[in-house]
Amino acid sequence: TEIYTLSLHDALPIWHGQRWNNRWHNKCMVLAVRIMALGLLCGALGLAQNAGTPTLPQGLQVDVKALMVRGEEAYKAGKNEVAEKIFHQAAEAGDVEAMMYLGVMYGTARGIPRNYGAALNWFLKAAEAGNGQAMCNVGILYYQGVGLPKNYVEAMRWFIKSAVTGNTEAMFNVGVMLRDGLGLPPNYQEAMKWFLKADPSDSSATNAIGVLYQEGKGVDRDYGEAMTWYKRAADAGNATAMYNVGVLYENGFGVQRDADKAVEWYKKAAAGNSEDAKAALKSLAPKN
Repeated sequence: TEIYTLSLHDALPIWHGQRWNNRWHNKCMVLAVRIMALGLLCGALGLAQNAGTPTLPQGLQVDVKALMVRGEEAYKAGKNEVAEKIFHQAAEAGDVEAMMYLGVMYGTARGIPRNYGAALNWFLKAAEAGNGQAMCNVGILYYQGVGLPKNYVEAMRWFIKSAVTGNTEAMFNVGVMLRDGLGLPPNYQEAMKWFLKADPSDSSATNAIGVLYQEGKGVDRDYGEAMTWYKRAADAGNATAMYNVGVLYENGFGVQRDADKAVEWYKKAAAGNSEDAKAALKSLAPKN
């Protein structure tokens, strides 16, 4: 299972699909909780998406904006203690972006002790202000069971709330939970609908669509369609999709078997840090 991120887009999802051979192995996506790489940062640095509107008393707007400029400068310079103090001031004044930064800092232990309870608290405040990424991050904490008991039903509820705001990570996560039967029975057709909603803004969702076609889950098995979706995701830089293209060429699924093309795609995926691709290249290397 892969789920996304606290902007867990770094740790998260990657439906690796399978390398079909005698050893066909299958890695599940991790709810992108790209976790705990914590893409948590998705929330802090991609804040423009679904940012929510801060409610600040008139007259404080300029001061808070100035605080945020100083806080972001300190954050980028690695002066985390200074940044945390400034973000606290701005967050207490109602700035949603500051709340997100604090949630990320506490969740990733950036310059301060890790505290998932504090991260949850700030993400909930930002979510109440309408921030879609904060809603997604709350869902991830429920999914992971950090800072509060693991609860897939609550995770799904928050992912759906986030998805309604247009957050594509949350759409992908809803699809993962439906596909993998987390908190409810598997439903591949519904999972496909959510992956399609997230595509083309999310290459992991694009890749996940290819996996469903390759495995014939929720749709008729169609290697040609799988290849189309994998290549779309690969064009967007998704290393897992590049690996999956290699798998199809290596095994001749929907295409003429072609070891050279398989190696070519595995090399591309390996350059993108796909461990599966590196293992595939090693297994295909000539034996002396």
